[in-house]
Amino acid sequence: MMLQAMKGAACALALTLSTTIMTAPASAEFPERPIGVAVSYGAGGATDFQARIVTMVAGNKDMLGQPIYIVNKPGAGGRVGWNWFASEAPKDGYMMSAYNVPHFIAQSIKGSVKYSADSFEPIANWGADPAVVVVGKDSKFNTIQELVEFAKANPGKLTLSGAGLFVGHHIAALQLQKATGTKMAYIPTKGGGAAAMKAVIAGNVLAGVNNLSDAYRALKAGNVKVLGVADLERNTEFLPDVPTLKEAGYDVDNSSVNFRGLMVPKGTPQDVIDKLAATVPKMFGHARVAKRMKAGGSPIKIMSREEVQKMWKERQTYLDELLKGL
Repeated sequence: MMLQAMKGAACALALTLSTTIMTAPASAEFPERPIGVAVSYGAGGATDFQARIVTMVAGNKDMLGQPIYIVNKPGAGGRVGWNWFASEAPKDGYMMSAYNVPHFIAQSIKGSVKYSADSFEPIANWGADPAVVVVGKDSKFNTIQELVEFAKANPGKLTLSGAGLFVGHHIAALQLQKATGTKMAYIPTKGGGAAAMKAVIAGNVLAGVNNLSDAYRALKAGNVKVLGVADLERNTEFLPDVPTLKEAGYDVDNSSVNFRGLMVPKGTPQDVIDKLAATVPKMFGHARVAKRMKAGGSPIKIMSREEVQKMWKERQTYLDELLKGL
C-alpha cells in the first residue's frame, strides 16, 4: 500500500515538473534593459545633438521597448571613443556606437588606430551632414572668394578650426587647399564640432570648417556667416543662399559629407544585429524625430544596414585613393 502511494506521489511530481517546464515562460527577447550609445565626440556637437534626437523614441513599445542613453567618449577626433568601442565594448547589443563616415574610415587608412571598417557591424544610417566653411559674424570675409584671396596673399596665415584630424572637416579643408593652391593652417580642436565652432565665434581662428547642422544653429543665433558648402548641390532646405564650393569655382566634391548612424562591434550575435537592423530605421523615421531634426538644421538620410554596408565599402575605396593625393 505504501509502495503504491510512493509510486503515485512520484508520478504526480514528475507530471508537475513536466507541466512546469512546458509552461515556463521563454527567456525574454532582446532587449531586456536600456541600451547605451557611445558618441566619440563631446556633448553639444552635431553627433551628440543628433544622437539624442534620433534615439528619443527607442523606449516606445512599437520600437525597441527600452530607452537609449548616451555615453560621451571624446578625444583625438573620434579616435579615443572608436578605439575603446573596437577593443573593449561588450558584444551583446547593449552598447552601440554612433559612427561618422568618412571619419573613422579615413583614420583607419592613415593608421595609429585599433579599428577599421571590419571592426564594426553597421545597423542603420540616420543623416548626411555636409561640411561648410564658416567665419565669425564680424569677419571681414563675406564670400568664399574673399577668404581664398586672403589665403593666397598670406600663405599659412589663414587659420581654420575643425573637429579633428582626418574627419570630414579636415578632408574638406585639405581639398579646398588643393583646389585653390593655397596653404592654410588647419587647427584640430579638442571637444569636436562644438569646440571648433566656439573657436570661430570667439575669434580664436579666422575661419572654420564645420557641419552644416552646427553652422545652421550658429547662423540662426546670429553668431556666424556661412560662405560655402562642400557638397555637389546646394542645401535648399537649410542654406538655400549659400553656394557650393564647386559653384564658387573650386574643385571640391562631397567626399567630406558626414554620414552618421549606429553600429555594434564585430562579434555581436546575428539575431541581435537583425533585431536592431529591423527596428532602428523605423525609430529614425518617427515623426517626432523628423520634427526635432528639422528644427535643429540636421539633414536626415535614413539607410538600411545593407545600404550602409554598400556605402562603407564605396567610401573605403574612394578614400583610399583620395588620401593618397592629400
